[in-house]
Amino acid sequence: MSEPYQSGPYDPYDPHRQAGAAGPWQGYDQQAPPGYDPQSTQQWQGQTWETQTHPHTPAAPETAYLPPREHPYEAQQQHFADPYAQPQAAQTPQPPAAQPYAQPQPQHEPAPGPEGGPEYGPATIAGNARITDAQRARLEGRSPVIEPGMQPAVLTAVLGLLLAVTAPVAPYALVVPLVLLQAVTAAGWFRLNGMWPARQGIALAFAGALTADVAVLAAGRDHAPAAILGPLGAWVLLSLVLQLRSHASPDERMYGLMATVASTALSVLATGYLGADPHAVSVGAAAVAVAVLARALPLPTPVSVVVSLLAAAGAGIAVGGMTGLGAKGALLGGAAAACALIGHRVASYDYPSRFVHFTAGVALPLSAAAPVVWVLGRALG
Repeated sequence: MSEPYQSGPYDPYDPHRQAGAAGPWQGYDQQAPPGYDPQSTQQWQGQTWETQTHPHTPAAPETAYLPPREHPYEAQQQHFADPYAQPQAAQTPQPPAAQPYAQPQPQHEPAPGPEGGPEYGPATIAGNARITDAQRARLEGRSPVIEPGMQPAVLTAVLGLLLAVTAPVAPYALVVPLVLLQAVTAAGWFRLNGMWPARQGIALAFAGALTADVAVLAAGRDHAPAAILGPLGAWVLLSLVLQLRSHASPDERMYGLMATVASTALSVLATGYLGADPHAVSVGAAAVAVAVLARALPLPTPVSVVVSLLAAAGAGIAVGGMTGLGAKGALLGGAAAACALIGHRVASYDYPSRFVHFTAGVALPLSAAAPVVWVLGRALG
């Protein structure tokens, strides 16, 4: 008969244990201790908690949003309390409520542009500027030339009449409208080329024009060519030196040099009114005033050009009869009007604005006609 079952601590290294026994209950069902009644022994009838049936959930990244999980003890209690209960669907976490100030702003649909061209949206305070009339004309396939109109033409006519009236009086009287013409020429040329503000270039061109005026007044009309060309060459060299000392890119320096030289040349060449014959100045300035007014009339361009030249020739004859030039005034007036129309066309091209029209549009017709008045005045006088 086997030894009775002794209760006590379990020792896995006990030499009296049978080989291959895995624990204190190994082989107990074959040799039961005295007093053991299998009918009265409590049997476990409930479900056991098997940990292998629960799938392993991988760890989520730190930035992921995880829903709140129940405590394992609470889940176990609920499992044993109602083993046949259906699992509840997991609640989807709701995103946080949006802040009142984070509401999306309405987006404006871009305005449809011409076929094949870019689209432009409406003007906004954020800086979406409206396109200019010249840009719209380019997109629509029309000419980008926008003529100054009647108001700049009236200002040109007033300035031309001031030159025509003051020229026979005295050279110092002619200087007053001439200086105004040179200042507007310098500012208008830089703005016409898109360079604004360009205070240094405008001041440089205007200073060259004033230097030429002083030189002509000091040397007299007989030495006007040298008095005009001398300051012009000196100011071109000065413009070149200043641009070479600039820290801008080579393209910007070249562009600034060309604009400065052109503005200086136009402003200095306007001094030709001061060095020309006074009667020629009266005829040429009056012809320019009439031609610009005729050009501003609402007529087709070819017709307007012909009318302007004929009106200038008529004004040259009329003013030439009062000054002693006679019929020669028609030639002088027609030539001055032709140069004025060229200046008018230049002031109308590319990207004109209201400021360009009231500066370059006013001054360029008179400034462009000054060399012709000077040359033809000497030749016909």
